Amino acid sequence: MARIALSDLTPWITEAVLAHPQDLPAYLCQRLSISRTSARNQLNKLVEAQWLARDGVSRKAHYRPGALRQVVRRYPLQGLQEDLPWVQDFAGRFELKANVARIAQHVFTELLNNAIDHSGGSSVTVSMRQTPTQLQLLVSDDGRGVFNTVAERFNITDPTVAMLELAKGKLTSQPDAHTGRGLFFSAKLADIFDLHANDAAFQQREWQRDQWWQRSRPACRVGTSVYVAICVDTERTLDNVLHRYSLDGAGYGFERTVVPLKLITQTQAGLESRAQARRVASRLTQFRRVELDFEGLADVGHGFTDELFRVFGAQHPELQLVPVNMAPRVAAMIGSVREALPVAA
Repeated sequence: MARIALSDLTPWITEAVLAHPQDLPAYLCQRLSISRTSARNQLNKLVEAQWLARDGVSRKAHYRPGALRQVVRRYPLQGLQEDLPWVQDFAGRFELKANVARIAQHVFTELLNNAIDHSGGSSVTVSMRQTPTQLQLLVSDDGRGVFNTVAERFNITDPTVAMLELAKGKLTSQPDAHTGRGLFFSAKLADIFDLHANDAAFQQREWQRDQWWQRSRPACRVGTSVYVAICVDTERTLDNVLHRYSLDGAGYGFERTVVPLKLITQTQAGLESRAQARRVASRLTQFRRVELDFEGLADVGHGFTDELFRVFGAQHPELQLVPVNMAPRVAAMIGSVREALPVAA
């Protein structure tokens, strides 16, 4: 008989123990075609690794999920409704604080809806794992990939520029049906958020909020894969995060955004040109306040600064353009072009 690896059991053992708390050894015998002794050996390994907890001994043992839990499901996308997998297959298998459960439900349904409505694929695989410290979610579809979708809809062929647009928020290929909030707020709700598609990958981390980093090892060529990790002891709430991007910090309007300018310098040498400024300014009028984050940039060119703060700023005086995290040379350059702005009567 082939050796059974622990990784062969963990994707389904949580559901198995919930369905068979008192006859789990017999269930393993039947499912794996192994002896009762082998089944008990496997259960001992799962208990030792914290995938299971056991009450009682011998034939009267009662099993329950341990500190580690996992559910893996694959769904055809045709006709799929994103709320049903959460309710039927996932929510009842995990023990989460109320605020974490609400965040998880929001992210789960938003990412699954993106796969249904935007991927153009045929199937999606969803894996959720709970550890003593994190809830981890992976949603992978077999569609065209998010960066190809952005390229087709918006003629943006550089994945880094596409990621900049996604980072702003309100980007959607179906404006009649969506507002472009799903991916944006899913990233803000996570402690770690990885987006992989079309040989490109980007990551956002809660402790470097609003910054995106390009990763050197994309996980997929086909489709889109999104990995989310949420600390199970976080005090973050869905409302807190939604309020953060309202203008007054208390409402639910998506009126404020942050533009991580260092993102586009990962494939381009600095911010120098007016063309770069126009790319940054694209769609900013959809917001009322925009924080332009210069974190990690020691310098910036006059053409870029003049186009963004003087030309674009003068054209849209109602829009709050707020530079943040400026190095001294950046602050001096922005100050010099803003001095040339006309004074309001």
